[in-house]
Amino acid sequence: MFFRKMSAFIKRDFLISKSYKLMFMLNWGGIVTTTLTFYFISKLFGKVINPYMVRYGQEYFPFVIIGIAFSTYLYTALSSFSENLRVEQMTGTLEMLLLTPTRVRELIIGMSLWDFIFASSRVLGYFLIAVFFLGLDVTKINIFASIVVLVFTVISFSSLGVISAAIIMLFKKGMPLSWFISTFSALFGGAYFPIEVLPAPLRSVSYLLPITYSLRSLRYTILKGYSLVDIKGDLTVLVIYAVVLVPVSIFIFKMSLRRAKINGSLVQY
Repeated sequence: MFFRKMSAFIKRDFLISKSYKLMFMLNWGGIVTTTLTFYFISKLFGKVINPYMVRYGQEYFPFVIIGIAFSTYLYTALSSFSENLRVEQMTGTLEMLLLTPTRVRELIIGMSLWDFIFASSRVLGYFLIAVFFLGLDVTKINIFASIVVLVFTVISFSSLGVISAAIIMLFKKGMPLSWFISTFSALFGGAYFPIEVLPAPLRSVSYLLPITYSLRSLRYTILKGYSLVDIKGDLTVLVIYAVVLVPVSIFIFKMSLRRAKINGSLVQY
């Protein structure tokens, strides 16, 4: 039953996305231009040895393309739940969904599943362009370790997105919060530069963000072939974030849903 429901959600959202062909093309156009932009920026640095880059490799492009590509999951997590909830409210289908025999956690997963599938295709797009056209070397990649890190990355990021959706349900506004969290996380989480560049007080902020441990682990497993044992410190932190944030986010969402029902504001937007 669970998989039938998820398949129905995916089919519905796929058909909706399919009807907006221009948006699909613009998304892929953005991948190409972003990849090329940072590739040519990396040419400014060349292969000059930078002390901040030694632990990741000496070139900037492999470092930044991993940061940009996998930050896609953070942006998706923060926007998907809240935007889909908003659409359901505006189209008047949220109340009908809640009347079906669908659990809250199934609703949360189903509403965002297609967005994560599409986000994965975007990540793949970044790597296909970088590997086949721009010379990105991923021959050392540890696929198993990378997948494990990615799973806990998506879980941690998704929990933040669920909390954002709960805020939208209560206050009907949430996009500035999602934008702030995603921008803040990219800045302090090392998406564009090593966090070691930051002054010590600001670097301490980076250690509070799950994206810091996610991107660092993925760079190690993809560029240097590190195993799970090699990244056990960062992976442990990601697991803790996932274990703590998942029940907390679901609890907050349920409480927001309950409050919206009591106030009669569930379908208001």
